[in-house]
Amino acid sequence: MSSPRTTPSSPGSLNRTGSSTDRVTARLLGYRIMAYATGVMLLVLTSSVVLHYGFGNQQLWWSGPVHGFLYMGYLVATVVLGTSVRWRPVRMVLVATAGTIPFMSFVAERSVTREVRGELSASSK
Repeated sequence: MSSPRTTPSSPGSLNRTGSSTDRVTARLLGYRIMAYATGVMLLVLTSSVVLHYGFGNQQLWWSGPVHGFLYMGYLVATVVLGTSVRWRPVRMVLVATAGTIPFMSFVAERSVTREVRGELSASSK
């Protein structure tokens, strides 16, 4: 005779994927890493544009493709975090847009981190 089938949400079953708080915390960390990486590369890209068009210097030619690659990762991290904390699509688009404006990814990261950590601490009480 076999035991009754259990699902991760069944009482008494082992949750192999970790708690939802752990998953959101991991997704927040991924978002934060991508926000900083994207922000730094956007500043390098901005410097590249100034050097190229202002002084004819093309030493930072590689910053455009690198920022584009990192920005795609930033978009994925934003959507993954946003869906796990149930943001509305407009909120996700606004946070994602922050990766295209110099210094805004740092501001958005601080705001998002404060908000998500606040929600996590409120839900754990």
